[in-house]
Amino acid sequence: MIDGAFCAVAYKSIVKKLIYNFKYKPYLAYLKKFLTKLFYESIIQQEIFQKTLKLSPVLVPILLHKKRLRRRGYNHAELLAEGLSESLGLKLMEVLQRTRETKSQFGLKLKERKENVKDAFMLNTKYSILNVNILLVDDILTTGSTLFEATNILKRNGAKKVYGLTLAKD
Repeated sequence: MIDGAFCAVAYKSIVKKLIYNFKYKPYLAYLKKFLTKLFYESIIQQEIFQKTLKLSPVLVPILLHKKRLRRRGYNHAELLAEGLSESLGLKLMEVLQRTRETKSQFGLKLKERKENVKDAFMLNTKYSILNVNILLVDDILTTGSTLFEATNILKRNGAKKVYGLTLAKD
């Protein structure tokens, strides 16, 4: 079970357009700097997030499947995690791997979302996460299906605490 989730901003109006362009229009990857700054400035003001930082967590991006990564040319969650790593001074670890390609979660109902990401992740065996506190980085929190599935893998492999950390909440 996930230990908590932190979201920087609401997934509405201009934020919605910015995230869509960041994810689906590869030539707009330069939005990384702006979105990372927005993410950092919004999240750092949350008192409970400040307390979580005292646990010395590592940042773990939700990775794309290699086919989708080839199509897009970059992983948006990884770019956000890299920017946050610099701003927060936290270590970044690519602990998760996608085991299979999934459909976009956009437009799927809760049950469909859960089924879509079921068994979609595995642990990258290069890393040990025994007793490590983790901040899972993704762009949008809607139902939490992706974060829950990733958390299950991390906890089964020894992670101490796992928190979701998203730019926006729908």
